[in-house]
Amino acid sequence: MLNPRLEHLGGYPFRRLDALLDADAPPDPAAVLSMALGEPQHPTPPLLTETLAAHGTLWNRYPPVAGTSDFRQAVAAWLIRRYDLPEGSVHPDHNVLPLAGTKEGLYMLASVVVGERADGRRPAVLVPNPFYNVYLGAAVMAGAEPVYLPATAESGFLPELEALEPELLERTALFYLTSPGNPQGMAADMDYLRQAVALARRFEFVLVLDECYAELYYDLPPPGGLAAAIAEDGSFDNVLVMHSLSKRSNAAGLRSGFVAGDARLIKAFAHLRSYGAATPPLPVIHAATALWRDEAHVIENRALYARKFEMAERRLGNRFGFYRPDGGFFLWLEVGDGEAVARRLWREAGLKVLPGSYLGRDDPKGGNPGRAYIRLALVHTLPEVEEAFDRLVSTLT
Repeated sequence: MLNPRLEHLGGYPFRRLDALLDADAPPDPAAVLSMALGEPQHPTPPLLTETLAAHGTLWNRYPPVAGTSDFRQAVAAWLIRRYDLPEGSVHPDHNVLPLAGTKEGLYMLASVVVGERADGRRPAVLVPNPFYNVYLGAAVMAGAEPVYLPATAESGFLPELEALEPELLERTALFYLTSPGNPQGMAADMDYLRQAVALARRFEFVLVLDECYAELYYDLPPPGGLAAAIAEDGSFDNVLVMHSLSKRSNAAGLRSGFVAGDARLIKAFAHLRSYGAATPPLPVIHAATALWRDEAHVIENRALYARKFEMAERRLGNRFGFYRPDGGFFLWLEVGDGEAVARRLWREAGLKVLPGSYLGRDDPKGGNPGRAYIRLALVHTLPEVEEAFDRLVSTLT
């Protein structure tokens, strides 16, 4: 007997894309360029492989759920340094927990904080729309109602917090917020984050800041959820942040990240994870520790992405609603009908992009905030990215 909640998930974006493009063939199958998947193609830092090799004798050890003290100390020090937090505000043993990448952490967290309500009402999970589909999976499988909050150009590509009704907030268990966003790349400022924290405290829900793109920025470093929490009342109550090495260090295959924040929630999360988590192996933990302590490779990585956005600005100008995002490595281009354009780019130019509607959900009136868009991931080499722009422009103009 299958869990009937599975039926409410819908198709995962990349499976839907495969089905969309299956009926057509690109002009030259050997020359396909895929800009659909946000998988970094920059070289991984030598520090990663060197540290893995140095701790190769530990593959036969079961890793502890809490990782190592050295890892937690490295993360706590990085958070304090990166977000200018008060010294000692992040306790390595109480406020930090390793994850096998943020995807499984974001998914599993819903099982910690979503439960049956005493008043019988169905708990709600707030999700920006468009969104990272793991939020939907987490909400649905935990038995919550996913509530999609429009994050459109009119609202600065962030949900309008002022529009949230008290009745909804009273039954909210969890609010997933991405900054910088995926796919739009806009970062919430400190006032916005403090407002979100204040709502979480007032209505007793958990605010989760997915900050996995926070190190790929192109002007000022985006503020973070922990800094906003401390600015509100000096505590991390009701607030968690998640970070990953997938984008920061081009280490998607390492499957390493962390969650930090409210000590009570971290303790509960660790308890659940002892039953079912994929705990990062000890060689991975040691490699991650070294990467969180190193900034040189991050600066180099960020500069390379900045060059790609400079190229995009030169090649696209004011076409397709181009704007330079605050962070991340995606272009969110307005093309009229994202699904039709994705199919055309594949059929005529061998360029694979993701329709924006696959990252969104229809509203009650049938509108989808991603329908007019396509998402391009600028993850390849500079020549490949330039070739992708050539194909895009020549096909659509």
